[in-house]
Amino acid sequence: MGSKSTENLLGLIEKRALKNRARVAIGVRNPNPKMLKSARDAHVAGYAHVMLVGNKKEIEEIGTDLEIVGTNDPERTIGDLLKSRYVDAAVRGTAGASQTLSHLKKILNQENLHRIALLQTNEGTPFFIAPVGIDEGNELADKIDFIKLGVEYIRRFNIEPVVGILSGGRLGDLGRNSRVDQTLAEGDFIVNRIREQGIEAKHYTILIEDAIKEANFILAPDGISGNLIFRTLVFLGGGYGFGAPVLMDDYVFVDTSRVGGHYTKAIMLASALVDKEDTNTNDQ
Repeated sequence: MGSKSTENLLGLIEKRALKNRARVAIGVRNPNPKMLKSARDAHVAGYAHVMLVGNKKEIEEIGTDLEIVGTNDPERTIGDLLKSRYVDAAVRGTAGASQTLSHLKKILNQENLHRIALLQTNEGTPFFIAPVGIDEGNELADKIDFIKLGVEYIRRFNIEPVVGILSGGRLGDLGRNSRVDQTLAEGDFIVNRIREQGIEAKHYTILIEDAIKEANFILAPDGISGNLIFRTLVFLGGGYGFGAPVLMDDYVFVDTSRVGGHYTKAIMLASALVDKEDTNTNDQ
């Protein structure tokens, strides 16, 4: 059983990325110098062999010495490159979200895409959170699937998951709002179901500030609230978002936000996840 602490997680991810130096494609739409520099920084640091996937003319006008896969449709092309195994991993970058993910689902024969984001608080504490897609985690069964898949994923880093379930209010708020009542009931149900499977879990109600002190995997009430938590932390609260890997066994795809423009760490994470079974606890 691994440690419950994520204290050494980022060092482990960096070490694996440097060891793998995987071929990582990143989607580029409407390129800008900041975005291209962050991709080059990952390449120069040795985290990955980075390939830019986008309009070659637009990218070359800004200037780069990275390999370019020219296309006017990076949303499709990065998925095709991943499917064909031309690259080891892919990062969405600034490619459009809906088109990229819908194409990925189609070519990889995935009924649903489950993403778990790796975030860091402004005090430097890394933690995982799901769901973060606005159309994810709306059904009770889907939330339980997120936990099962996320727990398996986190354990690959030799970290024992501690799940913190969030809901829409405190227990004393019962009766004030039917939606809040539903999330409170679901929180209790999920905790009991997950504990039966030997996973450490606790229902923290709406108190995310308490959950982050003890849990390393936060389950939001739904994808909308999860996305808001991510955006508030990263874009307003001084935290950092490393990306949101799609939970798949055979392919590595890291989803990212188009806001911010920093992709060095997302590329590092993607490279680290390649052949993850082979680079498991031996790297520690």
